[in-house]
Amino acid sequence: MRGKVTQLLEAALEENESLFLIDLSISESNKITVILDGDSGVKVEDCIAISRAIENNLDREEEDFSLEVMSSGISEGLKIPRQYKKNLGRSLKVKTLEGRTIEGELTHVTDTEVTLTWKAREPKPVGKGKVTVQKEAVLPYKEIVEAKVMVKFN
Repeated sequence: MRGKVTQLLEAALEENESLFLIDLSISESNKITVILDGDSGVKVEDCIAISRAIENNLDREEEDFSLEVMSSGISEGLKIPRQYKKNLGRSLKVKTLEGRTIEGELTHVTDTEVTLTWKAREPKPVGKGKVTVQKEAVLPYKEIVEAKVMVKFN
């Protein structure tokens, strides 16, 4: 069943190239769960179209199944490079393999790494008091355990 669902899903995503797959899971009881994201977000209509493209081409007489198509929520975190690209300029909270937590603006994204920048208050090199400095961290995807967009309400 997985091969057929993957094939139908890929064909449906070709119809709307701004959408991309985050996760596809099929349980032992044939519960199909599809999680999508999009360069410009995911609309309810997008989920309906993908759901119909899969459901209308599977035969319940052959195998019974349930199908759930949803968009990736903001609480899910970022999982693939395309999601980072879509969130360029936004604030992220990133946990690394080393156990560090970094909060900063996503300023650069490549296929292998991301760059976060932020301002920090540090002691002056000479004299008393503190000075604001610009900090930067370049993080390869393989070192990122979790990355979430920080939602700010103004």
